[in-house]
Amino acid sequence: MPDLSAALPTTDLEDAFLRVIDVEGKVLAALDDLGPVAGRDVVLLDAGRGTLVHRLSEIGARVIALAFADPRDPIAAMVSMAELPSGQADVVVVPWSELAVPGSTFLAAAERLLRPGGRLLLIYDYGRDDVWDLRPEQRERLVDWSRRHGPFLGDGFRVRVIHCWWTFESEEAARALLESGFGERGVELAGRMKRPRLEYQVAIYHRSVAAPQPADVPGLEGETAAAE
Repeated sequence: MPDLSAALPTTDLEDAFLRVIDVEGKVLAALDDLGPVAGRDVVLLDAGRGTLVHRLSEIGARVIALAFADPRDPIAAMVSMAELPSGQADVVVVPWSELAVPGSTFLAAAERLLRPGGRLLLIYDYGRDDVWDLRPEQRERLVDWSRRHGPFLGDGFRVRVIHCWWTFESEEAARALLESGFGERGVELAGRMKRPRLEYQVAIYHRSVAAPQPADVPGLEGETAAAE
């Protein structure tokens, strides 16, 4: 998967969008808050070209990154993950993956990489924002995932919604970049802009791997899934 939620036709376009999306670093700060990741052993799955690897390393994470040659091939991904040591990571981060879907064997394999009490963090678009119309084919799935009793929150995950921005140098620059990346949909979105930035919401679904319970403390209940 690229380092962005949407696949773009060239690496130059990816780089151009990376320079305008979440320039404040809110997603990275949220990962550190939910992990934390600084000073800890972090596995990054479906790592793309390595942008997030660099950012995590800059704040002190010890990162093992695994990029998938075909991010839509679950069998190849599972073979690659099987080469990583089990139970050694403090945090596993999976950004915008086509494989980390609710109830998948991929998620089970990702959790096997974690120590007891380790954290699994999944990054996805949340939607309901200014850039929502760029990828209408994703709307129904993303909305379903974020429902209180949906497949993530109904399966022990919680969600942190990060309110970010796409920040451009000017409205003219925004139009040119949006058209290059998204064609007519980008042009239509640029035509509605009132300022050189767009609201962008990111969801981080997160849960912990349960630590073994002491034998003399029966019946402990897990945390109820809920939106933060």
